[in-house]
Amino acid sequence: MHAKLPRHAPETFRFTDDGIVPNNPTLSFVVFRDAIDMKGSPHPEDLIEKTFQRHGWVGVWRNGIYPYAHYHSRIHEVMGIARGRARVRFGGETGAEVDLKVGDVVVLPAGTGHQRVHATADLVVIGAYPPSGTYDLCRGSKAEHAKATAAIPQVPLPASDPVHGKAGPLVKLWAAETKAAAERRKAEHAA
Repeated sequence: MHAKLPRHAPETFRFTDDGIVPNNPTLSFVVFRDAIDMKGSPHPEDLIEKTFQRHGWVGVWRNGIYPYAHYHSRIHEVMGIARGRARVRFGGETGAEVDLKVGDVVVLPAGTGHQRVHATADLVVIGAYPPSGTYDLCRGSKAEHAKATAAIPQVPLPASDPVHGKAGPLVKLWAAETKAAAERRKAEHAA
């Protein structure tokens, strides 16, 4: 499921567990288009890194995106495109392919599968994580899947949106989704 919101609002996607990649049962995958203006910046990598760090996202890295499906079950992740373009499959085999360009930022809730499908030779991605959570790399084994489905709901919400700060749309969206999921569970339990 994919939602396109008004200009400057993020695009959101919901992916289901496909038996290999669990995805996140509660939180949306978020795409911020043209989130960071890098026109004229000779060092776009630094600009993205500073944006993420200013909003409390840590463990900053520079790289590409792995060409194999993987996910992180114990931490959320943000990725910003500093140079080049990429087509990335999010959500596993039954997910969605998303084209990303310079200035785009994606936020992956724990469990969200991702895999580079195509990229330009000059692709540079900046990534980071909220300070709560523990990095892991899962590639889709049955043993990983069972552990991941237990771990994913335990990953704390980030205190800040990596692009817009504490009052940013990611914080509001994920808080609302978490509240709605809790209310659904309470209603199901009462029935």
